[in-house]
Amino acid sequence: MSAAQTELLLQTLISGVLLGGLYALIGLGMALIMGVMRVINLAHGDIMMVAMYLAYWIFTLAGIDPYFSVFVAIPLLFLFGMGVQKFLITPVMKVESILPHNQVIMTVGIGMVLSNLATVFFSGNYRSTPVGYASSAWYLTDYFKDSPIELSLSMPWTMSFVIGVLFTVALWLFLTRTDAGRSVRATAQDLDASLLMGVNVNRMRMVTFGIGCALVAAAGCLFLPIYYLYPALGKQFTNVGFVITVLGGMGSTEGAIIGGLILGLFESLTATYIGMGWAPAGRFSIFVAALIFVPGGVASLLRKGRFGR
Repeated sequence: MSAAQTELLLQTLISGVLLGGLYALIGLGMALIMGVMRVINLAHGDIMMVAMYLAYWIFTLAGIDPYFSVFVAIPLLFLFGMGVQKFLITPVMKVESILPHNQVIMTVGIGMVLSNLATVFFSGNYRSTPVGYASSAWYLTDYFKDSPIELSLSMPWTMSFVIGVLFTVALWLFLTRTDAGRSVRATAQDLDASLLMGVNVNRMRMVTFGIGCALVAAAGCLFLPIYYLYPALGKQFTNVGFVITVLGGMGSTEGAIIGGLILGLFESLTATYIGMGWAPAGRFSIFVAALIFVPGGVASLLRKGRFGR
């Protein structure tokens, strides 16, 4: 392999890891909701789109950087998620219906309402946040003078990745070190046992849905300096979150992180060596392959390795 081919491969892998880290943040929110409520939130990407519009208007009207808008978007979307769970999804879960999982259909309706409201209020025009560092990059050759390979890290991608890692660590600390986090995990593992132990399951479901919305809101703010914004954008990221949830293992947060990285790397390699337009096709192919060959997702492989079975 020549130096140029090696450089292209390494640059592609770096881009894939950076993209996968942000994908993991999207998948974490959907996987957490799936683990606790056994519901696939098909409005996930549209909630992310709402957060992106919120960050966009904060940037446009107040000149505040999209990265700082997470301090506004996260609490607002957390409260929004809790409200959606309490007033829309919980009543639907209590109603008997001939349709299985009618709460999933409710999330589809919520996503349609959000995307159509965005179109009505903001039109279908593409928007962006022209931050000054959008085209800036760090060159690794500045630190390795003798290296024949020139690699670069996009500043907005790198900053988004680092902040995404911090949010992932914060979620892990919440789930493992706090009473509320342990209650969320207990509800996901065994609903009946949680009720017997005095866990307020309805409240944990509200908190979980709120956290899932907060995570995807953070992802939206981190993606804004990188992506164009338009009302239909949410559908793309709902698909991403769904693929990661299946690839990682339904409801597994550890699997969502690994699944996000796998998807990011796969899309990056597909775009580089096949073509940019083939990235969505690559996403679909890895989704189908996961369903056929690893139906339990990455989480099932982790469990087998952990218990030797």
